[in-house]
Amino acid sequence: MSGRSTGVAAFDRALEALAAGEPILVHDAADREGETDLIYHAGAVTPDAVARLRNDAGGLICVALGHDVAEAFDLPFYTEEVDHPAAGDHDLGYDERSSFSLTVNHRETYTGITDNDRSRTIRELADAAAAPAKTDFATEFRVPGHVHILKGAPDLLAQRRGHTELGLALAEAADLPPAVVVCEMLDDETGQALSPAAARTYADRHDLTYLEGSDVLDRLS
Repeated sequence: MSGRSTGVAAFDRALEALAAGEPILVHDAADREGETDLIYHAGAVTPDAVARLRNDAGGLICVALGHDVAEAFDLPFYTEEVDHPAAGDHDLGYDERSSFSLTVNHRETYTGITDNDRSRTIRELADAAAAPAKTDFATEFRVPGHVHILKGAPDLLAQRRGHTELGLALAEAADLPPAVVVCEMLDDETGQALSPAAARTYADRHDLTYLEGSDVLDRLS
């Protein structure tokens, strides 16, 4: 796979990559967060994948769940659940609201933070998303934990165009359960988000597919 491919070819390769358990890179938009996230389908996240996310990406490792799945598990938006002045109205600058829900560990993990523990929690979330009616969420997971859950918008890209929705829309297009891992790619030298040019270079070096958010919107919105 090649980070240089764009448009239709890159979109198709991204779906193939997700289905094969490989990561892809998605830049949302210059006028939004202006960030590139490293994205896996949650069911494919091994301890090695967690190591790659924290070493090569460096941002926050989150699992985005489809809205219906999150609702089935009674997962709220975090700001709706916390009774504290800091959770009140605030201007994000790039969107109307945050997608953050609860933080969790799977109950079979220990501290929850190791690569082994986080990959276990992430894969179990993917299994739960594939069969929500068969999952007793409170029996399987505990709160708080070390994996951040993001709750997708009900109508995905028609309603919101963040990495949460971009990743979930790609999973849906690849006929995968609605659970993806997203992690921002950061630049050690600048202290900022990794630039699109540098993200493309990373994709080329590792033979991964790079997508602009507009590539996804052109096909799916």
